[in-house]
Amino acid sequence: MTLLNSALVVIKSIRIQDILDVTIIALMIFAFLTWFKTRASRFVLIGITLLGGVYIAARLFQLYLTTIVLQSFFAILLFVLVVIFQEDLRAFFERLALLGNIGKKFPALSGLKGTAEIIAQTAANLAKKRIGALIVLQGNDPLDRHINGGTSLDGIVSEPLLESLFDPHSIGHDGAVIISGNRVTKFGCHLPLSVNTSKYVNIGLRHTAALGLSERSDAICVVVSEEKGTISLAYLENLTLVTNAAILHETIDQFYIRNTPGKKSHPALNWLKENTREKIIALLMACILWIAFGYQREIIRRDFIVPIEYKNIPQNWQIDEPQVNETKVILQGPQQAFRLLDEHSLKLSLDLSSVIDKKREFTLTGNMVNAPSNLTVADIVPAKIHVYTSKFIPWTFPVSINTQNSLAENLSLQRMSVTPSKVHVLIGSQAKPEQIKIETEPIDLQKIFFSTTIDTKIVLPAGVSFPDGKSPAASVFIKVVKKKASS
Repeated sequence: MTLLNSALVVIKSIRIQDILDVTIIALMIFAFLTWFKTRASRFVLIGITLLGGVYIAARLFQLYLTTIVLQSFFAILLFVLVVIFQEDLRAFFERLALLGNIGKKFPALSGLKGTAEIIAQTAANLAKKRIGALIVLQGNDPLDRHINGGTSLDGIVSEPLLESLFDPHSIGHDGAVIISGNRVTKFGCHLPLSVNTSKYVNIGLRHTAALGLSERSDAICVVVSEEKGTISLAYLENLTLVTNAAILHETIDQFYIRNTPGKKSHPALNWLKENTREKIIALLMACILWIAFGYQREIIRRDFIVPIEYKNIPQNWQIDEPQVNETKVILQGPQQAFRLLDEHSLKLSLDLSSVIDKKREFTLTGNMVNAPSNLTVADIVPAKIHVYTSKFIPWTFPVSINTQNSLAENLSLQRMSVTPSKVHVLIGSQAKPEQIKIETEPIDLQKIFFSTTIDTKIVLPAGVSFPDGKSPAASVFIKVVKKKASS
């Protein structure tokens, strides 16, 4: 009964965000499972997955030592995965990039069946003549980064074309021919060589290259041995001998059927029907990960010192001292939510658009804090603050010219003026106009050698501002004359 109650508590605590969280993780796990299930490195992935299961169990049963040791291992796991699955990961992300080609048009399957027959018959003819050949049928994976050299060719597959390309007198007969759909796209290509040939006896360079490409892509490679007159197929990291042209024809037919989208059913329906076991495993693993890491168990509280942001201050009003700049906010929620929280982004926004008094009391509420949705504001200390404001008063002041140093000894200052000579500003209600002085930026008279006009700025003291917030352009005219030489 206790287990049932615990399950009901977990079910009741599930949010829409949790369902979306599990769905995304399940899709990611499913993508990895379907990708790696045909790869030789899948056994390494299975071992790491089992180790992950032990780690999750250790966390659930609070096995301290096991958890610490495995945490240290998983800290470097990312680098281990990059090294072990480097080629697999590159191919996996290439496949993801190709999802945008869903609307791509493929040759009709009936035409591809004819192509399969041509390839099978050509391979059989070349085998009888003991002429070596390497034919690559491209699947869904791109091959460009695996292929070196070659000559581009856009020709429809035919027996004369293939036989001419592998003619011993042809310049590209030692290379591979690449076929995409029912067209020959390249010939004379060099493929990557396999390093996992220990289980095969006395295989040639063509077989090694075909096996190497099958380890890096979903392409199928047809190899004709010029020494033995046999036909072999390299596909998904395996090299098998084909006894006759009929079997080769059937194998290529099945390859085209798998890689050509069906027209009768919707792609979404096809996706639902395929890989059912992997979907169930992915969903179960995502649920287990959510229970282990994402399930919101106990609710905790934490205190944060949060800055106060005053916004929408009415025009011609200012905040006076004492001004409260920060407050203590107490947030509550699950521990997982606090791990994702950036406390430096927290702030309390106080709207002052309705300020009409010089002193006003504001009650601080939770909706003023930009806390994430999975955390709630339990309390704010202090709960109330006073904001002191004052209205700016329009005033007009003369502009004084601020000068530094003196003119050269042979020069005399005749006249100095500033435009504008007066400015309209706003001052606080507590300010004393007789103590306010509006000046230009300092002008160094030591650098003046003749009469000139200098563009400058008007400097305002603290508590004084322009009505539109912009300083008007100012210019200072300085007229100097040379002193007469004394007799």
